[in-house]
Amino acid sequence: MFSSIHHIALIVSDYEKSKAFYTEVLGLEIIQEVYREERQSYKLDLALNGVYSIELFSFPDYKPRASRPEALGLRHLAFAVEDIEAAITRLQLFQVEVEPLRIDEYTGKKFTFFFDPDGLPLELYSI
Repeated sequence: MFSSIHHIALIVSDYEKSKAFYTEVLGLEIIQEVYREERQSYKLDLALNGVYSIELFSFPDYKPRASRPEALGLRHLAFAVEDIEAAITRLQLFQVEVEPLRIDEYTGKKFTFFFDPDGLPLELYSI
């Protein structure tokens, strides 16, 4: 029935700050940026390695996330990385705080968490 996940949509509180984070810090590519006057909202389509992945939205009347880490809804967004130490070093160059490395007890793979400008939990997971 399903062939893949098409995209993940995120609502952000500070559009310019989040745009810079996802493009400059995480390195996602801009596919298209649209300002929707009737909604006073931006929509930014982003790709990871050429694959459409994330939509960023700005809305003037967004609602804050209820709590962390166990709020109902999206728990976190995970990025697969080949060299987790290099990915951590890159994030730290941009002053992004990264939690200590952990080992997945079931796979033996390394992983860690960090946060976007709105506090959305993001994960790096070794492949």
